[in-house]
Amino acid sequence: MDQKLEIIKQNVVECTKCDLCKTRTNSVPGKGNFHSDVIFVGEAPGKNEDEKGEPFIGIAGKKLSIVLEEAGISREEVYITNIVKCRPPKNRVPTATERETCQDYLKQEISIIKPKIICILGNTAFNSLLGGSEIIKFRGKLVRKDNQLYFLTVHPAATIYNQELIKVLRDDIVKLFELITELKNNKDIQIDIDYTS
Repeated sequence: MDQKLEIIKQNVVECTKCDLCKTRTNSVPGKGNFHSDVIFVGEAPGKNEDEKGEPFIGIAGKKLSIVLEEAGISREEVYITNIVKCRPPKNRVPTATERETCQDYLKQEISIIKPKIICILGNTAFNSLLGGSEIIKFRGKLVRKDNQLYFLTVHPAATIYNQELIKVLRDDIVKLFELITELKNNKDIQIDIDYTS
């Protein structure tokens, strides 16, 4: 593992910057391939993640693994993290303060990995990273902001409650990796929303 990422991981594990440190079992640093072309960013750890200290290992994580595999990608090839690294009590949405307090860890992960695309999973990540809302309306879109590309899709947890979203997530993940392939081949790709222009 990259030494800088190892330091971030240790800092996350020992973090006491906000009150979530009082209610968590384990903090949950990002995990995966630090040479990845993509970073998946979710909202916050859930119950299983809090118990084990690993991101996306519950039902939502299994859903994500399945759609990755269907796109011909293994989890070991990508990097997965969250906006907030500790589980909010009763799985509530993290507060603005919790998100702001935790944002440095994500910024550091991004600056080390330098992904071609950051894949935003769900509304909380969309709001935190791009100030957006209504992920369903914008899913499947490629966004550019400050020379970084973002791809928007639904959170895998949403597919648990709404079966129709499984196809949406599956289609989006296929499109995401098609875009990454095009970027690697230096092809021009269409930016749907550009915050930098």
